[in-house]
Amino acid sequence: RGQALQPLFKMSYSCSKAGNPRPGHPYKGGNFCAFLPENTEGVKIAKLLKRAFECELTFQIKSCNGEERVTWGPIPHKTSWDGGKARNGYPDAQYLYEVGTVL
Repeated sequence: RGQALQPLFKMSYSCSKAGNPRPGHPYKGGNFCAFLPENTEGVKIAKLLKRAFECELTFQIKSCNGEERVTWGPIPHKTSWDGGKARNGYPDAQYLYEVGTVL
């Protein structure tokens, strides 16, 4: 496995805004963790992911059973070191290329 960069996002409770499922209503936050390899390409992707976060592209608010909550947005993240592509984990030889294309 080696060393890895681990972006950790903490999203607290807040109120949604225009463009969210129910503007002005509170939503439930959460802790989100993603993994990247600590190599040249991984560092490059980490910088792009930071920029995407700053532009509010990383997360979205979804309504589930009458409750709004923060979920991952359309940018793919590796949330596990194992399990392969099917389980959002490694190994996935194409991940850095694919997420780079999305970003």
